[in-house]
Amino acid sequence: MQSERRVLVIDDDADIRELLEYNLKIEGFEVRSLGNGKNAVKICQEFKPAIVLLDIMMPEQDGIETCMQLRRNKELAYMKIIFLTARSEEYSEIAAFENGADDYVIKPIRPRALVSRMKNILENGEKKQEENKVSTNDFEIDRNSYTIVKEGVKYDLPKKEFELLYFLAKNSEKIYSRDALLNHVWGYDVNIMSRTVDVHIRKIREKIGDHYIHTIKGVGYKFVN
Repeated sequence: MQSERRVLVIDDDADIRELLEYNLKIEGFEVRSLGNGKNAVKICQEFKPAIVLLDIMMPEQDGIETCMQLRRNKELAYMKIIFLTARSEEYSEIAAFENGADDYVIKPIRPRALVSRMKNILENGEKKQEENKVSTNDFEIDRNSYTIVKEGVKYDLPKKEFELLYFLAKNSEKIYSRDALLNHVWGYDVNIMSRTVDVHIRKIREKIGDHYIHTIKGVGYKFVN
């Protein structure tokens, strides 16, 4: 299980790694460090840090690629990623956030200010994680890890099926038209047919049972449990 007191530092500068390790340990964090992002996924799976402090410019594998790899791994969805970089260009910051960063800190690093930002991110993250969970009579639906558990059995749904089920379950007993579900789950700017909702509903029913999502003829769908 991940610990909110674990931090992984990934930076090719040994002095920065030493500085961060020293100051973070004083603050009560358990710290590990790497000189590049090549083995970051493997180490995170073993160490389970709450936060990764990640440099952008590194040999072998840079921070952007490392961040992308970490974000593709569902097991690590809970982690927070903070970029620490000497690069202040806007495009670097945009690239960081577009690829899954939670914060972006420009060097030189001020350890106390960094720790304050880390604690704030962790506190906000805990609140958001709780908001992203739905419990019904039969289901535990967790949007943080994209998992669905029913009576101890885990169900794996493709992303859009999951998002559709999550939205309906979160708004249990409320009726939504196909167009409303398209807007909430697929987005207003996506040009697809409303019957796409019907197809996804059918697939969800095949996997979890057909009595949870009710069809309201001429109107739409609602989740009942």
